Amino acid sequence: MVKLSTGVHNYLLLTFLVILLSLRSTTVATETEPEVKTDEHSTTCVAVDGVIPAGCNSNGNKQIQNRTDLNRPESEPVFPNSPNVTIGSESSPAPASDAGLLPEKGSAEQEHHSSMAIFFVLCVLGLCILFIHGMIQTDLQYLPESIVVIFLGALIGLFLKLISDSTSYFGNWQKEEALSPTAFFLVLLPPIIFESGYNLHKGNFFQNIGSICVFAIFGTIINAVIIGSGVYLLGLADVVYKLDFVESFAFGSLISAVDPVATLAIFNALDTDPILNMLVFGESILNDATAIVLTSTVLTFNTGDSVTILQGVSNFCFMFFASAGIGVVFALASALLLKHVDLRKNPSLEFGMMLIFTYGPYTLAEGIHLSGIMAILFCGIVMSHYTHFNLSPITQITMQQTMRTLSFIAETCVFAYLGLAIFSFHHRFELSLVIWSICLCLAGRALNIFPLGNLVNKFRSHQITNKMLFVMWFSGLRGAIAYALSLHLEFSKDVRQVIITTTLIIILFTTLILGGLTMPLIKVKMKLPIIIGILLIEIGIFLSFQACPG
Repeated sequence: MVKLSTGVHNYLLLTFLVILLSLRSTTVATETEPEVKTDEHSTTCVAVDGVIPAGCNSNGNKQIQNRTDLNRPESEPVFPNSPNVTIGSESSPAPASDAGLLPEKGSAEQEHHSSMAIFFVLCVLGLCILFIHGMIQTDLQYLPESIVVIFLGALIGLFLKLISDSTSYFGNWQKEEALSPTAFFLVLLPPIIFESGYNLHKGNFFQNIGSICVFAIFGTIINAVIIGSGVYLLGLADVVYKLDFVESFAFGSLISAVDPVATLAIFNALDTDPILNMLVFGESILNDATAIVLTSTVLTFNTGDSVTILQGVSNFCFMFFASAGIGVVFALASALLLKHVDLRKNPSLEFGMMLIFTYGPYTLAEGIHLSGIMAILFCGIVMSHYTHFNLSPITQITMQQTMRTLSFIAETCVFAYLGLAIFSFHHRFELSLVIWSICLCLAGRALNIFPLGNLVNKFRSHQITNKMLFVMWFSGLRGAIAYALSLHLEFSKDVRQVIITTTLIIILFTTLILGGLTMPLIKVKMKLPIIIGILLIEIGIFLSFQACPG
């Protein structure tokens, strides 16, 4: 038997007494809670033991609900957090003491569903890894891994849909197939962005930071305005599916998000010019913050709040610098902590502390409604410059390899879910809206890349060539960020289905067709007429395939 010292024994005894007292106080508070009686159909309240029930004033009369609550239909859900809500006795939640101690009913069954969802993701990941290994072994250089994973996800989704339609023995897998925006933004996206910032060539990034900001901020605004106004005007002319002003510009803002996941997956497989790689990568990273702020600003018009352009600009500037500041503060704090606290002899503790500082800025920024992408990107950049050299050699290697592995798994999950989304829910396909949206995306991308490229060349020593500008226009890939933003929209059911379906088709078009031609464009150096001819042929094939029934 282990013999405890007197100090440890006293500490354990004191802890035990504190726990008993806390349990006793909870029990006494529950037992001595006075009974409060109210008459549901009366305008008066009855106080027991001098306690006035909630919802009554000091005169003993019931307080009248807000006018908006009286007009609410009975079928409309009532949210407890709403400021104008009076919760009835039948819909009252469980007491706080019970809710904090006991799990909800059906939690065991929910655990089984979650286990099946995790098993499903692991099976898809295993298949994707095997397919990617086959690509590496056969040396398929002109086929990006992201396209293969999307096709594999689509085949798995089609297989599960056929099984679900033919027999009910295997159950319904639609819940497991759907991409959760919460899981995407809080689980899958952070390791991808951090790894790209941690292994970033900082010299090229900060040498081109001015050009990157011009493309990411002003280019995204130009793109969103062109797409949003084009869809809105075409809807008024009854050329495409009609969307109102807010819906049109919300769609234009979210579809302007050039996804860094798709862009990184394509450019990591290429031996491109470092300047071109940095321009495309930096623009895709900072572009997301602009697209998210634009979408949020447009959606405020749907709530009736008056928002001016100046307020939108100030909101974006605040989000940009505050988010980057959070990432820098976390990175510097980690560097100082690991410099003065010697954790080199305990690599597990050292690596655990690094993971905390890695994920901390993203969750904090998202929790206070800032940009987690900006926070974790600058955190990765600063940590690679300062914190990395305060680590032990074992933790340095572990950190790099772990982040690369997590980034690879997250990217594979994202592209697999995009493929699964083709068959995961009921789509509403509007051919005219899809065609015009693709044309507006290409036109908006061209009208911001080429004019802004010529503008920034006047202030650059290293000129951006026309070939680079063409590749930048061609590599404007949309991805899971635009898709996740479309899932967050709170419009009517029909409008949501149309926007989600159109967004998904544009993502598949840019990733499969534009992304598939990026490698031949850079490696084989194809001429512009050949590129345009192949592009037009693939657009026709793609749209004819989408227009086929079923």
